[in-house]
Amino acid sequence: MKTPSSMPRLKGFRFPREIIAYAVWAWRRFALSTADVEDLLAERGVIVSRESIRLWVNRFGGYFATRILRDRPAPSDKWHLDEVVIPIRGKKHWLWRAVDANGDTLDILVQTRRNAKAAKRFLARLIAQFGQPRVVITDKLRSYFAPIRKLAPDADHRAHKGLNNRIEGSHRPTRRREKIMGRFKSRRQAQRFLAAHDQINNLFRPRRYRLAASSYRHARADAFSLWNGYALEMTA
Repeated sequence: MKTPSSMPRLKGFRFPREIIAYAVWAWRRFALSTADVEDLLAERGVIVSRESIRLWVNRFGGYFATRILRDRPAPSDKWHLDEVVIPIRGKKHWLWRAVDANGDTLDILVQTRRNAKAAKRFLARLIAQFGQPRVVITDKLRSYFAPIRKLAPDADHRAHKGLNNRIEGSHRPTRRREKIMGRFKSRRQAQRFLAAHDQINNLFRPRRYRLAASSYRHARADAFSLWNGYALEMTA
C-alpha cells in the first residue's frame, strides 16, 4: 500500500503514520503473523519489532473499524444470524455473528452461552444499532424463536439451515486467523480482534466474483483511498 509521504507524524510515535497504517492493514487484511508483517516492513527498509506491530494493531485496529462502520452505506434489512463455537483457554465460547443480504458483517458478539438469553442479548444489540429487520434468517436453533418474536415481531423469521449459507462462509476467515494466532487467549481479546477484523475485511473484500475486473479495481482503489483518509485522521 502506498500512502502519501507528506502525512504528518503521529504525536508520541517514532514511526510515521503511513507505516503504522500499513502494518495494521497488512496484518488485518491477510492471514499473517506479526513476524510476517515485520519481514514485509524490513524488506522496505523499515526495522520495527513484532511487539510494536502487535501494539499498533491492538491500538488502532478498532479505530479503523469504527471509521469503516461509520462511513459505509446503510445495511440491508435482511439479516442472517449464526453462531459458531470458539474454544478459549479450554472453555467453550460462542461467537454470534450477523451479516446482511450483501454479506457484510453487521456485528459480532462473543458469549459463553448458546441459549435464548444470549440470542436476545445479541438481537437487542443489533436492533439498537440498525433498527428493525424485515427478514431474519437463522438455522433451526430454538433459542432464536422467542427473542425474534418478542424483539422483532414484524420480521419474517426463516429458520432453515440451507438458507444460511451466506453467513456460514463468513466464519472461515475467523478460523484461519484463530489458527495463526494459536487460539484466542480471552473473551475480551476475541471480541476486540473479531469486531475490527470483520469490518476491515468488509472494506477490502468487495465480492470480487460479482464484479467485472474494472469495477473490482475501482472498488479496491476506493478502499485504499478511504484507508489513507482514515490514516490522516489518526490521533494518539
